[in-house]
Amino acid sequence: MMEIFQEWYDHRHEYAKHWKKKNKNGKVMGYFCTYVPEEILYAADILPVRILGSHEPQDVTEPHIFGMYCPFCRDCLAQGLKGRYDYLDGIMISQSCLHIRQAFTSWQIHIPISYSYYLPMPHNLQSKHARPYLRNELAVFKKSIEDWTGQKITEQKLDEGIEVMNKNRRVLKQMYETRKAEQPPMTGLEAMYLAVSDQMIDKNEHTQVMETILKKLPGRKLERSTGTRLMIIGSEDDDTAFIKMVESVGATFVVDDHCTGTRYFWNEVKPAQDRLQAIADRYIDRPACPTKDWMNRTRINHIFRLAKDYNVQGAIIIQQKFCDPHELDIPAIQQMFKENNIPTLFLEFDVTVPIGQFKTRVEAFLEIMQEEDLF
Repeated sequence: MMEIFQEWYDHRHEYAKHWKKKNKNGKVMGYFCTYVPEEILYAADILPVRILGSHEPQDVTEPHIFGMYCPFCRDCLAQGLKGRYDYLDGIMISQSCLHIRQAFTSWQIHIPISYSYYLPMPHNLQSKHARPYLRNELAVFKKSIEDWTGQKITEQKLDEGIEVMNKNRRVLKQMYETRKAEQPPMTGLEAMYLAVSDQMIDKNEHTQVMETILKKLPGRKLERSTGTRLMIIGSEDDDTAFIKMVESVGATFVVDDHCTGTRYFWNEVKPAQDRLQAIADRYIDRPACPTKDWMNRTRINHIFRLAKDYNVQGAIIIQQKFCDPHELDIPAIQQMFKENNIPTLFLEFDVTVPIGQFKTRVEAFLEIMQEEDLF
């Protein structure tokens, strides 16, 4: 049944259109950042769909967004300009980086949509003001959703939305933890399809399928050698072609630190009387994006714990071209791995460029690691 996650990923638009036909009163919300509080959307019977690119060269965004902005953001905007998300009822963003904010703003201006919302997610999450600030912004957002849908979001509905998200995160994390095994029962490519499809499929359906698979997953045997156990870290990444290429030359990705991967689902909302505060706390406490990891760096220790827990032998660090937040983050990550004798390979990505050029570098990296192990 693992193939279903790739099917969902490959046919995300068809899935959303079919969902709308089945749910006559339901709406579909496209979102640009995983700091968007999906609990509130599920409480309002809205299907959240992560807006991602297509990894295809495009020439439609130049009049709307700077060419020096990251190719991922331009690719996302291109999908809207080409009409591939024409089924969306609304779009929203929770403030993360300037580049994806520009993609959102250009979408608002140039692509007709009945509803759009900008959620002012604080950057300084370590400030004492961050939690009450975000809680109040969530209250404003909740009221906006109620006005748009014409439905009251009760505390019971919020509880339901929180449970939908928490259960999904819990099962997804259990799926990931099977990769700690000496012989992981899934490849890194399968794990990427698993995690990314979760960001565009009804969570209830996704969770139900995962629960069925999880019963048999620990006993699954792959017809391939695990090879070198790798971790992948960095910017947004759903580049399945790259993952497939790396795993074809003698390695397996056993864990990641991406907003399309573990950062998306790693922690849950802790129940509290004030539901909106509980939701705000979850997004403040989740593994941080580099745009929000200051004044103290918390990401470094989190990444190191993942590397140790999953017995990582090497790490590939990627940066979407022109991604300033991750570019500033990478030296500290490389230094941490160096101090702990974990080899790293840094690659600058462009989501619209074929990955063949990276194959030689990856093969050399793995070969050097293997030679060092012999001596």
